[in-house]
Amino acid sequence: MQKRSFLHATLLGAALFAGFAAQAQTVEPKAVVQHYSALVYANYSDVLTSAQTLQKAITAFTAAPSAQGLEDAKKAWLAAREFYGQTEAFRFYSGPIDDDNGPEGRLNAWPLDESYIDSVVGKPKAGIVNNPKIKINKASLAKLNERGGEENIAAGWHAIEFLLWGQDLSETLPGQRSFEDYVDGKTPNADRRRAYLTTVTELLIDDLSFLVKAWTPGAKNYRAKFEQGGIQSVRKMIVGLGSLSRGELAGERLEVAMNTQDKEDEHSCFSDNTHRDVVANAQGIENVWLGSYKRLDGSMVQGASLKDLVAAKNAGLADKVSKQIAQSVANANAIQAPFDREIVGAKDAPGRIRVQKTIDSLVQQSKDITEAAAALGITKLAQAK
Repeated sequence: MQKRSFLHATLLGAALFAGFAAQAQTVEPKAVVQHYSALVYANYSDVLTSAQTLQKAITAFTAAPSAQGLEDAKKAWLAAREFYGQTEAFRFYSGPIDDDNGPEGRLNAWPLDESYIDSVVGKPKAGIVNNPKIKINKASLAKLNERGGEENIAAGWHAIEFLLWGQDLSETLPGQRSFEDYVDGKTPNADRRRAYLTTVTELLIDDLSFLVKAWTPGAKNYRAKFEQGGIQSVRKMIVGLGSLSRGELAGERLEVAMNTQDKEDEHSCFSDNTHRDVVANAQGIENVWLGSYKRLDGSMVQGASLKDLVAAKNAGLADKVSKQIAQSVANANAIQAPFDREIVGAKDAPGRIRVQKTIDSLVQQSKDITEAAAALGITKLAQAK
């Protein structure tokens, strides 16, 4: 009787395994696209929630400037960046974030000319803050963003970052702006500086709300069209991952800084948060590939993924891509703060070796992602419209 039960259990287990295997083989592009939409919505929603926490901290600080209030606002900015950085994987295919009318240029543009916004060392009267002829409101800041040059950044995460931290004038510390820059009678135009910080944060909230709306389920929006796109929407997902891997993260954000060894070319130079930006970007790629995302509340979003789709065609290739992406995340985590010291020195300097390993891994993963796309019959990856 025991032998028969064992045999029955073995056969049942084999049948269940075969059923699961068959289910894995039948993953459809539509399911992957629908889950991606849910993941994007969850991530943008978390960014908006964390940015609203930042807004509350900034509102409290500007109402009664203090050293602790400024510190609280900084911590809230850093916390929100962890979630925004992961959304960079949703770019580069003319989606809501960066189509012709998208807000990306107002959200995360860099590098930033500090003197376009406020006073800097040697230029005490520089910037919009110190020009009383310029009205400080959302419309004017949006209009002034990137006017006359792509470094003339007036809005977004890095404008807020500069207003909180100030210039990074130290080799070992981030910017050391005093809260007294926001106190009337202590620093010229403190009232306009308070108004600027409050207003630019409101604009950030507006732009993030726009993105959440574009991906909200059950609405006539971008998400509804995207979910009907089939394999073309899968192609967009892959374009996003490949473009962030090679051109943007490995290239613009790491190789450029490595070549110039200039802190002005690091992503979050005022707060010395660039090392975390790199990790968040790499993590965002892994999120999309695995169909997995850890939310602000600690819960997990998990479902049909690009990996599943590729594994149905070539399991070995899917595993190879997964391992390479995981290696990139690990290498990114190994980069030490401050990033502007990691990039300085000879080729064999420990920091430069750590950054170069990350670059090399990202370059390889972009090649692997291209190979994965080919396995799905997707070959045109230059730009997804």
